[in-house]
Amino acid sequence: MYYMGVDVGSVSTDIVIIDENINVIESIYLRTKGRPINAIQEGFKILQKKYNTKQIKGVGTTGSGRHICSFLIGADVIKNEITTHAVAALHTNKNVRTIIEIGGQDSKIITLNNGVVTDFAMNTVCAAGTGSFLDRQAERLDIPIEEFGNYSLKSKNPVRIAGRCAVFAESDMIHKQQLGYSESDIIRGLCEALVRNYLNNVGKGKEIRSEIFFQGGVAANIGMKTAFENSLGLKVIIPPNFKVMGAIGAAILSKELILKTGSKTQFKGFNLADKTYKSQSFECAGCSNRCEVVKIESTGTVLGCFGDRCGKWSSNLAG
Repeated sequence: MYYMGVDVGSVSTDIVIIDENINVIESIYLRTKGRPINAIQEGFKILQKKYNTKQIKGVGTTGSGRHICSFLIGADVIKNEITTHAVAALHTNKNVRTIIEIGGQDSKIITLNNGVVTDFAMNTVCAAGTGSFLDRQAERLDIPIEEFGNYSLKSKNPVRIAGRCAVFAESDMIHKQQLGYSESDIIRGLCEALVRNYLNNVGKGKEIRSEIFFQGGVAANIGMKTAFENSLGLKVIIPPNFKVMGAIGAAILSKELILKTGSKTQFKGFNLADKTYKSQSFECAGCSNRCEVVKIESTGTVLGCFGDRCGKWSSNLAG
């Protein structure tokens, strides 16, 4: 018998299956591409070939698309990313005091004391330092993103990059290239700038103490890990399954709920992969963010919306 966690974010959709002992036996990392339902269906197509619906005893959802995902697949637990990342980290190491999480389009910091979240902060406005920004710079430099961190480690004389804003950082990088600086020195300078930006904004006023976990897709960049360690003067740990910790936390919470209540799961089954959904986008004019909101329908019924930052649209669900 297994438990499943689904983390639907703006950049990636992560699906994890754990066993009774909370061992990760399946981990799927997919690009959302503005189509969260398609991403979930893609993951379920993979899973339905390996597992029977009756094997799933509990399901949890998290991420910005957690409510729509829960409605569609039948989740037992719906939790925010702060809670699920903390739960997964504490399961891995009960001594975790700080969690640095940087994903595709946002970043967050979580502080804990004796296994309890004491403070947190999120940045969903500025893209500087997020996975999508680093992907774009790697593409512009014609360097595989997987090698980005290794280039940083080769640097002898890192240049100082203006990292407070994604636009300024990119402009400054181009200027430094024109001045003839090496790619390694520019990339290390960028990593250091993005860490400064994170600590001065997301981490401002937060007490960062060991042990420190670095989670999210950007943790794969050894240059960012090293920049954090140099800036903080502390060791930074990248846990196993760092990319999908939110999904793991959701799965753990579903297990805890089912065992506590003795209830049966609400999971609707892997046949979601075979159903047809229609999605269309529109721009919300409610504020200066001008979010691109995706509306999802099935058989003429609006199931919900995805993509807004404030929750104005995604909080309204059918049923």
